Amino acid sequence: MTEKPDLPNLPPTSWAVLGLLSFGEELSGYDLKKWADWSLKFFYWSPSFSQIYGELKRLEKVGYATSRVELTESTRGKRVYAITEDGTAAVTRWARESPVEPPVLKHGVMLRAWLGHLMTPERLREVLEEHAGYAAKMSRRAEADAEGAAEVAEWAYPELVLRWSARYYEAERELTRQMLADLDELSG
Repeated sequence: MTEKPDLPNLPPTSWAVLGLLSFGEELSGYDLKKWADWSLKFFYWSPSFSQIYGELKRLEKVGYATSRVELTESTRGKRVYAITEDGTAAVTRWARESPVEPPVLKHGVMLRAWLGHLMTPERLREVLEEHAGYAAKMSRRAEADAEGAAEVAEWAYPELVLRWSARYYEAERELTRQMLADLDELSG
């Protein structure tokens, strides 16, 4: 049996951008940003335009993506990107074979609560309530985007992850409510 060559050591953003291209459509950097905002932001993060364009250049360099200029009605053409066969094989292999990594929790609100001794209980409560509102908003948005994804058969797995995201943010809201109760107990 022949041994598979190692995958290039690409950052997670490369795999995310390549994954967006794996749905088979030619996409511009602007389209990729919209798709990331619609989907990735709920469970990973949404890369900036500069990150997307940097990753597209990297992916072209390693042969995982190609680009062409599509003529538009405007005077400038629009560059669109597509995944290559090698890119599809690589992202498929990455998705199937990469080790499961623990999620990285970088939670600014938790950090601020940890520093609660530097705040008033009232201000900490405001921060927590603002966070609960944000979590509720994100849960509703993820659920709405999941409903939109349900309309396209090829987006079945993104739909599942969007539903997971909605449940995650609802759980985050509940954890925040529990933290508010803990704060009341501490203050009482």
